[in-house]
Amino acid sequence: MSIFDAIKKSVLEQFTTSVSVEMILMSLAVSFVISLFIIFIYKKSFSGVVYNKSAVLTISLLAMVTSMVIRTINSNLALSLGMVGALSIVRFRTAIKEPIDTAFLFWAIVAGIMSGAGLYFIAIIGSLALGLLYYILYLLDIKAKSQYLLVVVYKGEVNDKVNELLNNLPKKKIKSKSINGSNVYEVTLEVEYSPTIDELMNNLQKIDGVRNVNMVTYTNDYGL
Repeated sequence: MSIFDAIKKSVLEQFTTSVSVEMILMSLAVSFVISLFIIFIYKKSFSGVVYNKSAVLTISLLAMVTSMVIRTINSNLALSLGMVGALSIVRFRTAIKEPIDTAFLFWAIVAGIMSGAGLYFIAIIGSLALGLLYYILYLLDIKAKSQYLLVVVYKGEVNDKVNELLNNLPKKKIKSKSINGSNVYEVTLEVEYSPTIDELMNNLQKIDGVRNVNMVTYTNDYGL
């Protein structure tokens, strides 16, 4: 037997498994169950601005479609090559706003691949472990103090009084400071919320010359 024949035989042996309806349904069922767990973790840890229902449906559909594709191409070499060629011409240009959404979509694809390959036990155990570890990290991150923006608008005549109160903040970071033509200051600081913040805002409002004192929540570069 020549080297070419040996390579050909070894390659063809990887595609001798026939596809049955039971195998496809089993792969779809396992990938669907895993996708429900992924969606559960996604909902529990969602911290975005607007909840998108289509993202949840995409996770489930992507896992099942991937499992069906993998199960199909495992049975036939020509079909697998044709499927790779067909998928290579597809261009996905949907913008994903949250980086964590990309991770969940990739998780669904991996779960679909393992389910389609018949690695049901590994797919289930791996997804459970991954979801548990991720949720633990999420809970540890929740314990961090929430970040807020403190916006103070006041006249320039009371600048010293305002700065005296603001300097009492334990942790602060100036995000912006502007002065308009009417000598009106607008200062935005990044602060951590605590009971002393409410007292500080009340003291600022008592200063004659302070126009507005507002606190708003926001998401910084680290998602805190």
